[in-house]
Amino acid sequence: MPQYFDNVSLPSEVQKLSIHIGEVSLELYSDRGVFSKNKLDFGTRVLLEHIPLSEIHGKVLDVGCGYGPIGLYFAKATDCEVTMCDVNKRAIHLAKRNAKENRLSVSVIESNCYEAISSVYDVIVTNPPIRAGKKVVYEILMGAREHLTKEGCLFCVIHKDQGAKSTISDLEKVYNVSVLEKNKGFFVIKCTNR
Repeated sequence: MPQYFDNVSLPSEVQKLSIHIGEVSLELYSDRGVFSKNKLDFGTRVLLEHIPLSEIHGKVLDVGCGYGPIGLYFAKATDCEVTMCDVNKRAIHLAKRNAKENRLSVSVIESNCYEAISSVYDVIVTNPPIRAGKKVVYEILMGAREHLTKEGCLFCVIHKDQGAKSTISDLEKVYNVSVLEKNKGFFVIKCTNR
């Protein structure tokens, strides 16, 4: 899957998207070789619409940020300290450009899952890259435990056809898990450390 790895040789075709979630509007540049380049992914929209902003506080990490809709949404909607990471160089470039475009102060890091992440966070949010495979998805979801504060939360979204129910079952072995929303097959999941 070229969008998850080094794709700088893929011809560029930048486009600008206007995204509106609740009271928050963002202007985001997208390009070939990044996830959901033509519009905000429906799963991401469901995720953002159903995480209560009251639960987003302190330090926030967006893992697999792509061109930045999740992290930039929380940077604009809250006063949190937001860090975003992705393995995809083009996504990193776009996320930085989009932060500047929207006048938002965030940290954007190139990292394969948590390899370059040394801090702990109050909140980790992800729409995990399902097409990168279960190993990568579980590395993000299960690995979050090492990067959450004691009272921290992991929020994620997974479609039922992409293994939401079995993933929830596996998450329940290590986290306290609740499903915040089900919408057109997408499960918005909250995990806290036991």
